[in-house]
Amino acid sequence: MVSPPHEAMHRIFQHDPGLFSRVSRFLGVDIPTPVKATALPTDLTETNPVERRVDTLLRLETADRGPFLLAVEAQGKKHPDKPASWAYYTAYLWTKYRLPTALLVVCQDHATARWAQQPVSCGPPQLPTLTVQPLVAGPHNMPVITDPEEARADLVLASLAAITHAAEPDVGAILKALSTALRDAPEDIAKPLIEFTAQGLAKRPAKNLWRNLVAVDLSFYKSYLAEEVRKEVRKEVRDEVRDEVRDEVRDEVRKEVQDEALTQGEARRAAADVLAVLAERGLTVSEAVRERIGSCDDPEILSRWLRRAVTASTAEEVVAGA
Repeated sequence: MVSPPHEAMHRIFQHDPGLFSRVSRFLGVDIPTPVKATALPTDLTETNPVERRVDTLLRLETADRGPFLLAVEAQGKKHPDKPASWAYYTAYLWTKYRLPTALLVVCQDHATARWAQQPVSCGPPQLPTLTVQPLVAGPHNMPVITDPEEARADLVLASLAAITHAAEPDVGAILKALSTALRDAPEDIAKPLIEFTAQGLAKRPAKNLWRNLVAVDLSFYKSYLAEEVRKEVRKEVRDEVRDEVRDEVRDEVRKEVQDEALTQGEARRAAADVLAVLAERGLTVSEAVRERIGSCDDPEILSRWLRRAVTASTAEEVVAGA
């Protein structure tokens, strides 16, 4: 299943094909800025039923070195079958288009990046025949852009920096710099970068930070992400109100229970006082009268009975007429 980070890591190069030449300087190679770029079909399926697709495929043309193909693969984790697939991609593209073919693998963690950049040969050790060693962009070599001015100078690179550093400690500062830089950007420029960044962060904790930054720093901006943030804020407010109401109801119920318990306690004590006075005076108390006094839960009536018990001739007079 294709994940949002996977899509963001390669589609950002479709969005700005010139990004590769700017990224290349961090990878130790010098790729001229293309004067023309064409997105090519990514389907590498042959006549057999095996389907093979590269993530992003671009035909880049430079002023002094001629055209070449760039295949971009997003790699979220190590996979033993991938080097063979990459070898197939590059060989097939070279054969089909008769153009030099470069392979760029974009990663979000150091372990996957180290694995991806190791050369893999399809032949035995003494006969390497075809060796695949892609360029790899990841947290180990992508710039940490924490200055809004630096981010403003290359917004797409700053977005890629945020995506590749999604799990790194510096991602918060990168995201803040990017959101600050995007304040002044036209909506048609800001919109795809905001959403590429959101996709690239996926379910990582940094996505919540990015959502908050979008909601605060880019409150003017309207996109699915901003609307999603607003919906969640509204839901949180509704939940808070509901919780407050629930707390109020719970407090009222608790008070009612406490009051009821207090009233019942007072009634029991008052009934006991009435019976004690009658016993102290030596008056006979029938079971019916005792039951009536003991079952009364009205403190006012019991208080009246207590006063009567002091002067009444019989226990029946105490409860007569309530």
